[in-house]
Amino acid sequence: MAKNKNLDLADSGAKVKIGTSDKIIRGFGYVFITLYAICCIVPFIIIISSSFTQEQVIRSEGVQFWPKEFSLQAYQMVTKSGLIWKSYALTIIMTLVGTVLGLSIISMTGYALQRKDFSFRNGISFFIYFTSLFQAGLAPYYLLMTQTYHLRDSYLAVLLPLLMTPWLIILMKNFVKSIPHEITESGKIDGAGDFRIFVSLILPMLKPALATIGLFLALGYWNEWYQSSLFLGPKVPVKPLQFMLYEVVNKMDQLRNSVAGQYVTLTDIPQEGVKMANAVLATGPIVLLYPFVQRYFISGITVGAVKG
Repeated sequence: MAKNKNLDLADSGAKVKIGTSDKIIRGFGYVFITLYAICCIVPFIIIISSSFTQEQVIRSEGVQFWPKEFSLQAYQMVTKSGLIWKSYALTIIMTLVGTVLGLSIISMTGYALQRKDFSFRNGISFFIYFTSLFQAGLAPYYLLMTQTYHLRDSYLAVLLPLLMTPWLIILMKNFVKSIPHEITESGKIDGAGDFRIFVSLILPMLKPALATIGLFLALGYWNEWYQSSLFLGPKVPVKPLQFMLYEVVNKMDQLRNSVAGQYVTLTDIPQEGVKMANAVLATGPIVLLYPFVQRYFISGITVGAVKG
């Protein structure tokens, strides 16, 4: 009776008295989270500040929490050719297209692998898990993309490999496990087909998983540079954003080394400032996007982790 009474008090919204030990633990938790948040925010503020600081100040006094001598030279150096805006447009298009296609394929794959009436789900799941443990290596992969698929100097060489990964399929499959199979059966009773059941009944219940996996896909496409370095050569005029910024930094290093080799002091090239400006330009849009999907991201990760 006493236990039921306590449950009734909890359900009725009655205030529960917090003990001293709980307050101490919560206090330590809040302090730790606050310090951790500060440690994450301060470096980003320093990067932004350094990107607006003159190169001479950075080299003589180091990075500053606030720009000592304000300068837009680093951003002018990065954007003066106008190529960065084309790279931005290309990266945005590839991110949107890749994320939408990837979510469609991964969600349908995860749902099919959880259908109890799908005879080959265990065999296909085995092959997906197997590829997450063993890989052929870089040389066979490069030959496959260039000699078999003929995707050299093609944007498809960047778009296709990132569409889906075994880990994202496993995450989606584990999330679909939380959806009762009776929902699918009810759709069949009403005469709906498999695709109609998936679109009308299952897909609306996958919003947390779609937001979580969509964020992973978007981050993968936005930060992609490795596939571009392998398959996009000089014939491709516009490169993805991250690879283009990588090339800008490398060209500046080469320029400084060549001038230094001729015994000429070159102080007009904001090498450190350009690195900071590149970091701001590359991470800014993703930082602004994350708050909109944060609540779905957390719930999707939790559900996908606890379901086995």
